[in-house]
Amino acid sequence: MSEDRTRSYWGWGYVEEHPDQERIDALRDRLETDFGFPALDLVDPPDLAAVDVPEPGLDSPGFDFCTQDRRSRVHHTYGDAYRDKVRGLRGNFGPAPDVVAEPGSEDEIADLLSWATDEHVAVVPYGGGTSVVGGVEGGAAGGEYAGVVSLDTRGMDDIVAVDEESRRARIQAGVLGPQIQDGLAEYGFQLRHYPQSYEFSTLGGWIATHAGGHFATDYTHIDDFVENARMVTPAGTVETRAVPRTAAGPKNNHFILGSEGTLGVITEAWMNVQPRPAGRSRATVHFADFEAAVAATREIAQARLSPANCRLLDSNEAAIFEVAEGDDHLLFLGFESLRESGSTRENLAEALSICGDYGGECPRGPIHGDRERDKPGPEDRWRTAFIEAPYLWDAFVRLGVIFDTFETAIPWSEFEAFHADIYEGVTDAMDDACGMGHLSCRFTHVYPDGPAPYYTFVAPAERGRELEQWRQIKETASDIIDDHGATITHHHAVGRVHQEHYARETADFRESLRAVKDAFDPAGIMNPGVLF
Repeated sequence: MSEDRTRSYWGWGYVEEHPDQERIDALRDRLETDFGFPALDLVDPPDLAAVDVPEPGLDSPGFDFCTQDRRSRVHHTYGDAYRDKVRGLRGNFGPAPDVVAEPGSEDEIADLLSWATDEHVAVVPYGGGTSVVGGVEGGAAGGEYAGVVSLDTRGMDDIVAVDEESRRARIQAGVLGPQIQDGLAEYGFQLRHYPQSYEFSTLGGWIATHAGGHFATDYTHIDDFVENARMVTPAGTVETRAVPRTAAGPKNNHFILGSEGTLGVITEAWMNVQPRPAGRSRATVHFADFEAAVAATREIAQARLSPANCRLLDSNEAAIFEVAEGDDHLLFLGFESLRESGSTRENLAEALSICGDYGGECPRGPIHGDRERDKPGPEDRWRTAFIEAPYLWDAFVRLGVIFDTFETAIPWSEFEAFHADIYEGVTDAMDDACGMGHLSCRFTHVYPDGPAPYYTFVAPAERGRELEQWRQIKETASDIIDDHGATITHHHAVGRVHQEHYARETADFRESLRAVKDAFDPAGIMNPGVLF
């Protein structure tokens, strides 16, 4: 933890960065006035000393890297899902782990997993604890296990080696995003992977969850940077070969990528790194018609222009995040190049030409290089809102408002019907569960064959029934995703929230996946309830 800032025990990030009373009052006024919500009351989180934390039901294994400190157990109880925040705000930490382990080496992890196997104790890799799908909560292990250990790898946070000639770095799994950035800066490199959780999440967590980054095309997921990975499992330590590409059978890295702590603990990886881009160009395009905006975005993706940013916001999304006036749909475009050249200008010009064919307008014109506008534009306001959003999410929960998201990926040819069904079904579910609600959409990533739409739903909650209401809306969205044959998650991972629909999506492969699980984790102690 930072010496001068305090991590929130129930919500996102640092306590000192949470919205102040003036900001919360403005948010409440906007929800009640512009969105028509009923009067909202603000609930303060309980003092940490007053929260409900049961005594450990398990003796500590005796390793000096393990603790049963109450504060540490509280901080390792939940991730950052909506249901986690609601329970945290209520002061309910019943699912707290019995032990928190903070190993500093692979040998210590191996010793812990050996003990846990013998004692039949569930082990839940924690990463940075930013899961929004229930991926780090051990309480779901239930009575089948003797207890639960939350395994925190953040003590393993070194950049072990940098191969400048090959542009790759060997990095331990417990390193946080800013540490990677700082450690590679002296070599002139960056990892170039920036999820919204970047400040608080770990490399191991990114690999374990197929984490999605900021870039809309090409380097969209952490998978695109992983050359090899190393993982300690209950059956032993495994490592894939560190080579640029291989045709030797199914990709071994894919036993580790997306494993979500169910097979073992990721400890390090060789990662591809890149220099800072020298050339940049960006612009914001306004559309009056959403279907036209979608068509323009599709053509840009299929033109292989490879924009670093190609984020389409419908008018509802722009309204939620206060990034534009009026009813326009906004497309944020950004291009980067490793060389100072005209390529970013040319690619942006071609993208803007495509947008013009579909009625898109760029009233503020393009920006080239690192120059900033005299007055912030919609893209600048969006960038600020994107960073601030997780803190505002906590404010919504305190105000008694359901605020959550779901995301997927689907072919372009099927998006229109899917999008219509989502809007109709989820809006009806919010009306039924909460009396009203507000739904919005944006594209986080785009591919030649389809977009990754990301939906936000906001609805007034009834105190004490928040989770029941949330579940009704969330399950409606998940069922529609499944009915259309889309994926239950494009980048948020499976966790415990999506497990049922993930099982449907992978029905033809469940037996083989279970065989992999049994080979790496014969006693079934690794993160039970996730994936399986």
